[in-house]
Formats: sequence, structure tokens, C-alpha cells
Amino acid sequence: MNYIPNILFAIALIVGIGYFAKNVKKLIRNIKLGQDVDVCDNKSQRWKNMTLIALGQSKMVRRPVAGFLHVIVYVGFVVINIEVLEIIIDGLLGTHRIFSSIGSLYGVLIGAFEILAILVFISVIVFWIRRNIIKLNRFWKNEMTSWPKNDANYILYFEMVLMTLFLIMNATDLHFQDLNSGNVISQYIAPLFSGLSEDIIHLIERGAWWIHILGILVFLNYLYFSKHLHILLAFPNTYYGKINPKGQLNNLEAVTNEVKMMMDPNIDPFAAPAEDAPMPAKFGASDVQDLSWVNLLNAYTCTECGRCTSECPANQTGKALSPRKIMMDTRDRLEEVGKNMDANKGDFKDDGKQLLDDYITREELWACTSCNACTEACPVSIDPLSIIIEMRRYLVMEQSAAPVELNNMMTNIENNGAPWPYNQMDRLNWKNES
Repeated sequence: MNYIPNILFAIALIVGIGYFAKNVKKLIRNIKLGQDVDVCDNKSQRWKNMTLIALGQSKMVRRPVAGFLHVIVYVGFVVINIEVLEIIIDGLLGTHRIFSSIGSLYGVLIGAFEILAILVFISVIVFWIRRNIIKLNRFWKNEMTSWPKNDANYILYFEMVLMTLFLIMNATDLHFQDLNSGNVISQYIAPLFSGLSEDIIHLIERGAWWIHILGILVFLNYLYFSKHLHILLAFPNTYYGKINPKGQLNNLEAVTNEVKMMMDPNIDPFAAPAEDAPMPAKFGASDVQDLSWVNLLNAYTCTECGRCTSECPANQTGKALSPRKIMMDTRDRLEEVGKNMDANKGDFKDDGKQLLDDYITREELWACTSCNACTEACPVSIDPLSIIIEMRRYLVMEQSAAPVELNNMMTNIENNGAPWPYNQMDRLNWKNES
């Protein structure tokens, strides 16, 4: 009978971690649906970016208030959960605060954890106020429907509850209180339970302990369905993020090779291509499978913070474009494709939908100025512009569906060598005008 709690704990741990591993496997499968792209160059710069941006939060703190509060939550949540290791060992072995044997250092660690816990709690309250009472504009854009709004609040509630349980667990642990160290915050909570019997206090402590660890397992598995998946993906996303100048666009290999052939005097321009010459199935992208796997990683990493949209000049002037919506739509379509594959034993069955038109409109794509303000603003190196460019390429090269103004410009370049509708001989006529 004494081993029943340990067995139950082991079962909960196996189920929680097992379900998490299943979702991670599904996540990796979905990302791999994207086209292959070489992002293994300049590893030193990539490691530097990951260290500064993901670990160091360098882009987050550009907005001081939100950045400072986020750093507190980030550091606090990571550090405090070091005690999860002690909970796991205690739960499996039936011990109690096994690390307390290290002496006074244990009190220092728990004391630091308690201070961080109260700071995290305060920061989360401020975040909740900013979202729900002050109602900052970027949290209330059109794409922020009921689920994105609720999802953000659910995470805040999760964090509040977990920090509260941690402090209650310490405040009601009579053994911990007897150590007379580390109870920096919990010593002020402990008097709330002073009128209760030791049995009741012990019951509260055990309840807080169980709910705390089960809450962490639930939180871990909730991440896959939440915008807070960036907690795990920010590191690979910043590593594989774009390191070339932001204004530099990639060239399509098939088009590049064709241009080289046209410029090579030794090649017959009318010769038929070699039978084994690879040809792209499609120019640009109309669905998620046409995008690169880095684009799909970007979509899953999006924090939905709205910094990209708040910096977008097209959005600021009332255009339909929202870079955040581009990423959210890409992720939603990718999830839809993944569920389709789950229902068809790993194969994708055409559902008559695609990212273009069914999720992202052409009006949104052509509203983009390609200024890269969104990529510069993103705190985790997401690149919405690359998705927009690929979808524009599809419209122009596969459907000849560019806007009239753009078609006129390209026609003028072809006929006149310039964007303007003037013959080359007439370009300087303006100087004769008085």
C-alpha cells in the first residue's frame, strides 16, 4: 500500500511525457512537409543569434516594459521548474525534499525560487491587465478571434496557479518550515494555516504538491495547441533564421539556370532540355507543402505577440495585410493538412483547399511593401515576408495573376526597358518642357 502513490506518480509521468512525445513527433512530421532548404551555412553566426535572441531575449527588450516583464517570467518559470527534478525524484522514490540534504545551499535556492515566483505572479497580472483591461491595440486586431484571446489568458492563468501552488506547498510543508531557511515568501503565507491541525496542513501540502506536478504535465502537453509552443521552438527557429541581409531575396534555381543558358553563347537556346533535367513541380507556393520547412517552423514558433503587425506600414494605413495573420493562417492550414494525414493513415487526401485564397487573400499579399519591418520586429526571428514572396511568385509565374499596375510595369520593362510607358527615344522629352 505504501507504494501506491509512487506507482500512480509513475503512471502520470509516463502518460504525460508519452503524450508530449507523440505530439512532438507529429510536429516534426508536419514541419518536414515543407520543401528542403540549405540553412547549414555560417554556423558560428547561427549559434550567436540563438544565444542572443532566444536565450538572451535581446530583441524582446526593445520594448522595455513588456520586455522586462517577459524576462522575469521567462527566467522565473525556467529556474523555478528546476525544483520539478526534486518532485520527480521524490515522487518515484517516495522521499521528501531529497535535495534538502545539501544543507544551507538548499535554503538559498528555494528562497531564490520563492522570490522569482512572486515576481512571476506580479508580472503575469500586469500582462493580464494589459490584455484585458488596458486592451492594447495589437492584442485586439481582427485576426485575434476568440481562441487566440482565450489561449493567451489560459497561459496566464496556468502560470498564476502554478506559482501559487508552489508557494502554498512550501508554506504548508512543516518539515520545510522547520529548516528555517529558504521560506522567504512562504513564511508570510504559513500563518494563514496556523489554526489547522497538522493532518489537515499535511493534506493541503500533499494536494498542492500533486496538483503542481500534474499541472506542469498538463501545461507541457497544452503547449502543442498553444501559441506558447515558442517556449520550445524559439531556439531552433532563431538558429535557422535568415542571416543574409533582409532585403536579399532568394533566386529560383530553375529560373537562374535558364537565364544562364540564355546568356551562354555556347548553348543552343532552341535545344530541348535533357531528359533527366529536374523541373520544379511549381513556381512559388500556393499551399503549405510548397513552402520551405523553415517557413513551417516559423509558423509554429509564432508567439502571436503582434509586434510585426504593429510595425507594418501597410497595416497602419488600413490595408488588409497583417504579418501575424499570415503566420497564424499558415499554421492553421498546416494543422489542417496534418489532421487530414492522420485521418488517412499518413497520406494527404486532396481536400479542395489551399493556403492561397482559402486562408490568405490576394489582397493581403499585394498590400505588402516588402520593407521587412515585420522580420525586424519579431522577437524570435520569424520571417513572414518570405511566405508572402513565395505566394506572389506563384501568382505571377504560375497564374499570371499580378495586379494590373504590376503587369503594366513589367510590360513596359519588356518593351521600353523601363517601368514607364515611354519609348526609349522619348524619355528625355520632359527636359524640353517649360
